[in-house]
This record gives sequence, structure tokens and C-alpha cells, in this order.
Amino acid sequence: MMLGLPKATEFNRRIPKAKFYENINITSSLKRLFVDYVKNIYWRNKIAPTTTNLIDGKYVTEIEVFEVNLNNSQVDIDLFKFIDSVIPYHILYILEYNGKYQVWIGYKEFTNIEKKISKVDRYYHTNWLEETELIVKLEGLNLDDVYENLVRQIAGDKLQSDNSTKTLKQSVERDKEIETLQKQISILQNKIRKEKQLNKQIEMNTELKKLRSVLEKL
Repeated sequence: MMLGLPKATEFNRRIPKAKFYENINITSSLKRLFVDYVKNIYWRNKIAPTTTNLIDGKYVTEIEVFEVNLNNSQVDIDLFKFIDSVIPYHILYILEYNGKYQVWIGYKEFTNIEKKISKVDRYYHTNWLEETELIVKLEGLNLDDVYENLVRQIAGDKLQSDNSTKTLKQSVERDKEIETLQKQISILQNKIRKEKQLNKQIEMNTELKKLRSVLEKL
């Protein structure tokens, strides 16, 4: 029983890869991702009011669990973005390669709730794990809460902060700010290493201290 989910949620149906792109106008490079990276896709679980004692959320009405058997340990994120764009529900991915597993989930926001139009802002994932380590908890009374808690479980430290009252959206925004600052710091450090003029080095070091100070406060 993967992830330790309730037996009533088990679906265990193989989905032919072509189902994701036949009858849909996709680029040849995107189709290539399915061919090159994916061996098999299984719809393992359906987490919904019909399969659990949870109630619908405002945004989340079902969470699908897809197991994706990979041809190698690398995966292109565009593959998930495409699957998430054609399926109107939230998806938890279990990646499998050589008997090791990673759990992935996208932070999926609805841009139009009525029309079920959504976009995935970013993805979070675990390290490669043994099958016995694949445990997630369904925490919450409704599917919105369960989904938010799944994202936090899988993201781990990335979405943890001293302020536990932050919403998931606020936590994700904070994570994005941290990532942006880290990139700016890295770029600046490289520039300082290459800079020959002392006055410019001093100028850039002052800017570096400011960025580090902002990062520490987040």
C-alpha cells in the first residue's frame, strides 16, 4: 500500500502514455519527454469525498496519485506542468527509478475556479527514498487542508518558518523570495571574484551585505 493511504482510495489503473497527448495539439519536444523519460504511468489512488471521510474544499475536490516509472533518474519539469495543465485536479506524483522513489507535488493555483483553470507555480519533492519510507499523512478535515499539508510535508524545510500562521501561499511566496535572493547573492559573489578594481569590489561587497541581511530576516 503505497504512501500508507487508506485502502478505499486505491485505484491501481495503468494509463497509456499516449492518453496524455493524443487528441491534444502538443509540440514534438513535449511528446518526446513522454517517450524519453517515461516507462509507465499508473493511477494509484484517488483521494476524494467518495473514497475518504474528507469533505470537498473550496479549491480542491480530488487529489490523484500518479506513479510514474522513469527510464532514468532525471525528469523534465515540463512533463509535470503539461499533465497538470490537462487534468483539472490536484496531483501527487510518485516517481520510481530502479526501485527508489521520489514524491513530487505542484503548488497549483486556480486562476478561474468556475472554469477549473489552474496553473502550477512551482514543484516540491522529496529526496530519493526506499519504498518503506514513502509515507504521507492526510491531515485536515477538508481537501483544501489535506492538500496544503501534503505540500508542506513534501517541501519540508523549504516551507517551514518561525511564523506558523503563514498561509501556504505566503510560505510559497517567501520561498520564491529566498530563491531569488540566493541567486542574486551567487551572481554578485562571482562578479566580486572577477572584479579587479578595489573600489568596485568594496561597492559590491556593501550590496552583498545588504542582500544577506534581507535573506536572514526572511
